[in-house]
Amino acid sequence: MVCKKTKQMIITIMEQNHLRKDWYIDFDGQPFQDFLAGTITEMERLGVLVTVVRNRDAVIAVNSYADLLNVVKVSSPQDGHSNQCIGHIIGKSRNLDIMEDIGAAVRRIAFAPETIAPSSEFRKVCHNCGCGC
Repeated sequence: MVCKKTKQMIITIMEQNHLRKDWYIDFDGQPFQDFLAGTITEMERLGVLVTVVRNRDAVIAVNSYADLLNVVKVSSPQDGHSNQCIGHIIGKSRNLDIMEDIGAAVRRIAFAPETIAPSSEFRKVCHNCGCGC
């Protein structure tokens, strides 16, 4: 069953400069692409249209998992959330699993956007991404 009202969301994946190879994720690889396809399909059934874009002009230096969370931004203009990094949305990661964390962030913005602190609120959850959190 497909919902009639549609919410628009954008997942933006920034370019990365991996300073440590242990935090490397192949965002162009098949496992990640399969994850995105599944997420897009699941969210569409729930009335959320998710678009994925790449921003290869902005480069994030990845030296930790927190930096990896900065690589992925989620926007939901209808809810007043624009370009927020995963760390700002979910806080500290439980399992250090980027796909799990992206899924949690997308669902949180889609269904509980009021639980996410505004971008202007000072929160120490990430750094170097420029989102202001």
